[in-house]
Amino acid sequence: MEHSLLIWLLPTLALVAGVAIGFLVARLLPNAAPNRTQRQLDDIQERFDSYQSEVVTHFNTTAHLVKKLTQSYQEVQDHLAEGANSLALDEQTRQRLLAALHSEAPHPHRERLTPPHSSEPPKDYAPKTPNAPGMLDEHYGLKK
Repeated sequence: MEHSLLIWLLPTLALVAGVAIGFLVARLLPNAAPNRTQRQLDDIQERFDSYQSEVVTHFNTTAHLVKKLTQSYQEVQDHLAEGANSLALDEQTRQRLLAALHSEAPHPHRERLTPPHSSEPPKDYAPKTPNAPGMLDEHYGLKK
């Protein structure tokens, strides 16, 4: 009987020891993987935040430069208008210079294109007289 008890007791103790060792290993090792994953996630989040900051900075700089460009254009327009007023010899020349200056200026209200008046689609065949044979007629183009 001692022999059969030993046969059952050793595997049971080995099973309990294996479960205990497995439990301890499982508790200690998975902490390394989530920490690494969390570090990677934090790194990706930091890079994304940096990218968003760069995009905002880029568009702010672009808006500032476009504003400066618009102001410079307006200053050039004003300078040319003043030059036309002060350097033109007579009123007719002054009016022509100012008209030319303002005709090249961008128009805030552009003319809209109007759709065609006819809604009929274009024809993909040659028009014919009412009694003449069409292009698909078997005698079309043949001389009699």
